[in-house]
Order: sequence, then structure tokens, then C-alpha cells
Amino acid sequence: MKIKSIHLESFRNFDTFDAEFDDVNIIWGENAQGKTNLIEAVYLFTGAKSFRGAKDRELVKIGREKSRLSLTFESSEREQTAEIELSNRRSVTLNGVKKKSAAELGEEIKAVIFSPVHLIMIKDGPKERRRFIDGALCQLKSNYAKLLKEYSRALDQRNSLLKDIYRHPELNDMLYIWNKNLAIIGAKIIYQRIKYIEALSPYVNDIFLGISSNREKIEIKYSGCEEFTADIKDTEKKLLKAFNDSYQTDVLNRTTSKGPHRDDIEILINSNSARIYGSQGQQRSCVLALKLAEAALLEEMTGIKPVALLDDVMSELDESRQDYILNHINSQQIFITCCDKETVLRLKKGKTLHIENGEIKG
Repeated sequence: MKIKSIHLESFRNFDTFDAEFDDVNIIWGENAQGKTNLIEAVYLFTGAKSFRGAKDRELVKIGREKSRLSLTFESSEREQTAEIELSNRRSVTLNGVKKKSAAELGEEIKAVIFSPVHLIMIKDGPKERRRFIDGALCQLKSNYAKLLKEYSRALDQRNSLLKDIYRHPELNDMLYIWNKNLAIIGAKIIYQRIKYIEALSPYVNDIFLGISSNREKIEIKYSGCEEFTADIKDTEKKLLKAFNDSYQTDVLNRTTSKGPHRDDIEILINSNSARIYGSQGQQRSCVLALKLAEAALLEEMTGIKPVALLDDVMSELDESRQDYILNHINSQQIFITCCDKETVLRLKKGKTLHIENGEIKG
């Protein structure tokens, strides 16, 4: 697929913004001028939320009621147009037809984002690693986002019941019903995550070997409250047991202590935790390997080459690692943000957009 142009109104620091794109697009300028805002806007058209963790309302320019974004792109061998309106909620249209959810855009528009903010995937807690896996799965499977919402609703209902039980013990018998419901939905999520990790791992290993200077080995493991496998019925039984066994703790704390919302994805370098023992360079290499592997697997499973969005990643890598990364994505459309355009131009020519105060200069 290829993105041809974008139009933004009242988005972040942009008032009105229009740009056309080429195969390689270098977006350069000083910090806080709008470079990352532009690729954030592009990424929203995959149906995902902001990769910076912002709520939709926070994306609207200060003082405005709503933002409007329009994208022209080529996919499925034809030119198409997608539109997004952001306010307190998000509404989307594809080729003039209103869609029920933003996730439906992801069936046509695929992109992988590389950003320094993703280093928290290694450095911080399990939430960021779950977000990586869940975000990747949402682009691959349109029903996965719905599954996450179903689980979140069921989790909220169980937590509400736990609060009520604390005050009204006679409600104890109702808890098994919610335990069963949560186990059924949760098992489907864990199954999808484990299968994705199994498919992703060979790509991650190969790419990490190319990025790493010491021929190190990376490993990804799913870590849950039980030793889960890609057997959905077995996982459902184990989850139900975990919910039942944690009854006293959960009632005391009035929250659900076990389940896929608490699970982790372990990232190991030579069998050691990358979070605890990895150097900053190793942790950065892990993120890059995971993201490049995500792009490769996305193309294999959908047949669509995802757009590569590189946000201020190249400047902190040496020339050999820059070359390796670009060689792995040179067959797809690329957007690269940097402060100094020469950093990337010496590697590969492309169209340049100089962003200053939310506008294209020169």
C-alpha cells in the first residue's frame, strides 16, 4: 500500500495542513514543531489509538471543538480515501461510507511505528509489552479489538461485583458466573497472543542477529498466572481455576488480580531479562527487532506491505545499524522524522518536508 496525501484541520499544533508523499519521505525540523504529530496522524488511519498514549480529545488543537483528518491512499489496487473526525469520540468514513468503528480502517491501511517512546516497552512494566502484542494483533485481526473490549467490560463487571461482595457477602454465589465468563473471553485473548508470539519469534531472532554486534540471541515468552499453551480449552480451565483460587484476595482488594490484563511478555537476551540486565543499546535493538519483525509478519499474513513510520530513531544508531534497518524496509513506503535531514539523506534519497511551527517551510 502507499499513502499519497494527507489533509489535517485543527490537529495537535496544525491549523490547516496539506502534504503529498513519495516512497521515501523525510520529515525534518527542530523539536516540538510537528514532525511526530504528522506521523501520529498517519498512524491513526490504521484504526489504532495514538502511539503516544493520548486520548482522542487531546489530539484536537487547543481552543477547537474537533479535528478533521483526510487520507488518500492506494490499497487493494485502487485509490481510496479515508476520513477521521476527532472530538469526544472518533468517527470514520472509508470512500464516503461511514464505518461502525475505527478498527475497520485497519483492514485497508497498515503501518508500523518506530519511536523512542517504545523503549518503555522494555524498561517499564507489563502493560507496555501487552500493548505491543495487542496493537499488532488488532492490525492482523479485526475482531481482536472487539475481544479486548468484551474482556474489559466483563472485567469491570467482576470488579464491581467484588466491591459489592465486600459489603454484601450474600452475593458470593454470583461470582462463579462472572469467573466463567471472564475465563472464556480471557482464554481467547491468551490463545491469540501465544500464537502471535510463536509466529513472530523467528523474524525477531533473525533481525536481532543482524542489528546486534555480538551475535546475541533474543527470546520472547508469554508469562501468565499459569503455564499457558496454545490450547484454548486448557487455558480456559486454568484461568477459571485461577479466578476461583484468588477469590479471597480479590474480595479483600476489590479487584481482579489474575488474568490476561495482568500477564506479561518476557523479552530475554541470552536467557537474561532485557529489562533488568540489558544495556540501553541492547534494549533499543530489542525494540527495533520487535518492530521490524511486526512489519515482516504483517506483510506475510495480510499480503499488504505496511507503511514504515520511523520517528527519531535513526539518529542514535551507527551507520551499519542504519543501513541494516533501511535494507529491511526499502521495499515499502517510509516516513522518517529527524532534526538533521542529512543524517538520512546520505543513506537514501527521498522527498523532504521541512516542518516549522506546524507548517511546511521551503
